[in-house]
Amino acid sequence: MNKLKLRQLLEQFFIEDIGEQDLTSDLIFRENTQGNIVFIAKEDGVFCGEEIIESGFSLLNAEIKTDIFLKDGEFFENGQRIAAASGKISDLLKGERVILNLVQRLSGIATLTRMAVDSLNSKKTKICDTRKTTPGLRMMEKYAVRCGGGFNHRYGLYDGVMIKDNHIAFAGSITKAVESVRKQLGHMIKVEVEIETIEQLFEAIKAKADVIMFDNRTPKEIAEWINLVPDTIITEASGGINLDQLESYGKTGIDYISLGILTHSSRALDISVKVSWDSEVGAE
Repeated sequence: MNKLKLRQLLEQFFIEDIGEQDLTSDLIFRENTQGNIVFIAKEDGVFCGEEIIESGFSLLNAEIKTDIFLKDGEFFENGQRIAAASGKISDLLKGERVILNLVQRLSGIATLTRMAVDSLNSKKTKICDTRKTTPGLRMMEKYAVRCGGGFNHRYGLYDGVMIKDNHIAFAGSITKAVESVRKQLGHMIKVEVEIETIEQLFEAIKAKADVIMFDNRTPKEIAEWINLVPDTIITEASGGINLDQLESYGKTGIDYISLGILTHSSRALDISVKVSWDSEVGAE
């Protein structure tokens, strides 16, 4: 993740939560009282949050010491210690909720992505995300997808052309939409076209799209249509695909399967933060 952007986001999140001050922690712990906390998994999953924990506590107090017991993308088990932090108690308590919320959210995405990759079980087809992310968290959530073994689709409207049904309807046709884009677009950016019918498929191929997305098509339809697509064009399947269907879609020979569920329907994992009585942060 971009560390400068991460720091900026964390600052915003802390300001939202702390406001002028943490009335509870600041009034109970007026002196520079030191303490230790530990992050403990309450269920199995895939970890994502190294930089969140390190940068988050450091932003609040540079003297806080953190110890991360896992690398991003590694599995953890119920009851396992994930990370620990040691320092001024009031600062530890100021940061724990924001940091924990993010770690739970991102680890949930990483875990669901790993489940999708395992369900697909393909050496050719790749799992990727979509723009159906939480506003403000896209950079983090797309990073979590990578931690789970998935790939990123475009990050936003600015880094890839994706001509969808409404673009086609307003433009008049796939051909007109692609031609309009090609006249103004630099050579470094790919053009993807979403198709729903075999007629649109032929039109997208003739228009020389770089990527063709089969939108809301069944595995059977894709398996039949994909043989018509030149090897120079990347293929993608999308639209309401769930984990149970991944293997059948993978057998069609599609290059990518994009899943909005990775970010818009993932469940935050159950992780808790507890006071640790160990003298060393990393003590087990």
